[in-house]
Amino acid sequence: MAGVRVLVGTKKGAFVLTADGARCEWKVDGPHFAGWEIYHVTGSPVDQNRLYASQSTGWFGQLIQRSDDGGVTWEPMNNEFVYEGDVGTHLFFDGTPRPWEFKRVWHLEPSLDDPDTVYAGVEDAALFKSTDGAAGWSELTGLRGHGSGEKWSPGAGGMGLHTIVLDPSNAQRMYVAISAAGVFRTDDGGNTWSSKNHGLVSPWELPDPDAEVGHCVHRIALHPANPSTLYMQKHWDVNRSDDGGETWYEVSGNLPSDFGFVVDVHAHEPETIYVVPIKSDSEHFPPDGRLRVYRSRTGGNEWEALTNGLPQEHCYVDVLRDSMAVDSLDECGVYFGTTGGQVYCSPDGGDTWSAIVRDLPPVYSVEVQTLP
Repeated sequence: MAGVRVLVGTKKGAFVLTADGARCEWKVDGPHFAGWEIYHVTGSPVDQNRLYASQSTGWFGQLIQRSDDGGVTWEPMNNEFVYEGDVGTHLFFDGTPRPWEFKRVWHLEPSLDDPDTVYAGVEDAALFKSTDGAAGWSELTGLRGHGSGEKWSPGAGGMGLHTIVLDPSNAQRMYVAISAAGVFRTDDGGNTWSSKNHGLVSPWELPDPDAEVGHCVHRIALHPANPSTLYMQKHWDVNRSDDGGETWYEVSGNLPSDFGFVVDVHAHEPETIYVVPIKSDSEHFPPDGRLRVYRSRTGGNEWEALTNGLPQEHCYVDVLRDSMAVDSLDECGVYFGTTGGQVYCSPDGGDTWSAIVRDLPPVYSVEVQTLP
């Protein structure tokens, strides 16, 4: 029977959760790197044993870790992330210019066809690439050199490049999302980039409705069968694009709150999407203290609350931007983690939920691998 491996990054280490295809009984392995912040841990889609993790502390800085045996053992890799060329400046919280300064790796995105190629989204926002399994890194300078970099500014959590989406139908096309700059796309493998924020509305952050950059995008996702359709959870609003990010329109519909961090797509249904509404950008907990995943089977606007197995009173956790994932088993499984240390699984596309594990440190990221 096929199985799954759920990779969990937390404030105090990484955890590897495994189960067979029934997804009822789970083995919990960890913490790996106990006491370290693990911003993201993920696996190669072409080599199930190749894992990458972003490990960080305020005391000792940043490390990239690699496993070649599915997380049993790990090896520290190269950690030299050097901005290339004329570093230039971006805006700080108060609107003053600041030079780019590397702080941490927010997100790692392995190649769809080569286990040794992996991309890293970092703070201050930039994109790096390794072609030797994280042994060395080089900046894709076209992104910061796009022409708008001097106008980028931090979101509340910092100016991080937190989302990297590879187009499975076009090896030269890639999307990134930056808080708080917006979405950018390359069609030539990362050499040149263009902003893709037309149609986004951010009246609280941007008085100029036609601003090219400055939108606080929290997450974007696509389905491999329909890669020109993108879904977005923004600081406010759930949005959709049907033309590769050229234009966006709102699909928040009947959600109880259009603020949130995660968005993901069902493995076999390109029009079925999931979000977790959060009350506001200041309170950061579910509306009414009820933890609800919302599902739309129509690509947005019409939403249903999924509550079976989730706490429906006195629940004040958050679900961060990298903390939802789906598996590719015949009946698609959906997973998400919370700042309360729970990791929930639905083996039936969201109809029912149960906690795989409770009382972990606050969860930063959740990824899943479908195992043969």
